[in-house]
Amino acid sequence: MDKSTLKQVIVDQRDVFFSQKNLIKRDISLDSFLQTKQVIVISGIRRCGKSSLLYLINNELKLPESQIIYFNLDDERLIHFEVDDFNKLYALHIELFRPDVSKIVWLLDEVQNVFGWEKFVNRMYEKGMKLFVTGSNASLLSSEISTSLTGRNMTITLMPFSFKEYLRFNQIFYQDSFLTTEQQAIIVNAFNAYICIGGFPQVVQENNKTLLESYYQDIIYRDIVGRYAIQQTAELKNLTLYLSSNIGKLHSYRKLMAISGLKSLSTLKNYLSYLENAYLFYFICKFDYAIKKQILNPKKAYISDTGFYGKIGYSASQDFGFVLENIVFLALKRSGKSIYYHKNTYECDFVISQNNKITQAIQVTAYMNNEATRNREIRGLSEAMHDYKLDTGFILTEDEDSEFHVENKQIIIMPFWKWLLEGA
Repeated sequence: MDKSTLKQVIVDQRDVFFSQKNLIKRDISLDSFLQTKQVIVISGIRRCGKSSLLYLINNELKLPESQIIYFNLDDERLIHFEVDDFNKLYALHIELFRPDVSKIVWLLDEVQNVFGWEKFVNRMYEKGMKLFVTGSNASLLSSEISTSLTGRNMTITLMPFSFKEYLRFNQIFYQDSFLTTEQQAIIVNAFNAYICIGGFPQVVQENNKTLLESYYQDIIYRDIVGRYAIQQTAELKNLTLYLSSNIGKLHSYRKLMAISGLKSLSTLKNYLSYLENAYLFYFICKFDYAIKKQILNPKKAYISDTGFYGKIGYSASQDFGFVLENIVFLALKRSGKSIYYHKNTYECDFVISQNNKITQAIQVTAYMNNEATRNREIRGLSEAMHDYKLDTGFILTEDEDSEFHVENKQIIIMPFWKWLLEGA
């Protein structure tokens, strides 16, 4: 790559990076990642705040700017950047900023855009340098890490703002132990806004959902179509449209093939894995102690941010409960839990597994104000609690806050916003 162009990119990117202000602290404990000598890999969907997290990490490191090599590989001027150009980048940084080479820290953004990046990162690691890298494709990062960085890396998976982070961004503060009537009203209002706009930082900052259309296009055409050389783009878009319009519902491979127009089961499975690797959708299985049955049963799909709902798919008022279910799923996902659904005679939306043992059951519904809905939700939760020998279960709803017992088992009903604030 041309040296003068590379120098200009370095200067421009550093000016933007070091001028950031008023960034919101994410709910991630960074201490262990800052202290280890391992390469830190930050992965997550495009625009979820990975670059901002690098800046927050830079602040925690408290090093002179000359010691930081920040470089964003998603810059259109770097379309011809190849792995050998990292050496030019390194040499130019030393030439421009005269750092103490023994204390250099690398912050590399969207590294998956450069084939062979892991070999350069491994070489810098062996020189004793600290490296933080970000990427937007889970499969690509994991395959590259396995070739050169096995046992030498730690991973942070970043998602769009949680509800707590959304409140912090909007400077809405509260006391964990007690909420006044006014505080509760403010938080409920903020929760209703959060459901609609989602948690992408720039979308929240500008209160502008139209940005989500460009995010979606980038994910589809850059992270999936371009990367995997997909020819059946219409079928891929049919698939994403259907999934985004039917979050929280059961999907069989047969149904998805019919809806998308794909004729090959292996192609469908590939497309679903591409959508998951790009962090656009997540899929969960029915819990079963037999892994084969987990794989064969229909799966549920959830979208990475509820702001996308209604933007890239069709929405309907009767689907409000599924949107709330999606928010609960994302909260559970952020906590790193193993998430399944339960279905036997009745259905329970989420069961949480630890060491192949179910430890929690959660039912989600927008409203409990009619007897049929109430009975359905209680039956599904009670069955899951009975099958997995749980003493307590949760029903999350819009505004009810109570608890009762069924056959000596405790059922706690909580508003969504309260469950989210109390740690999910």
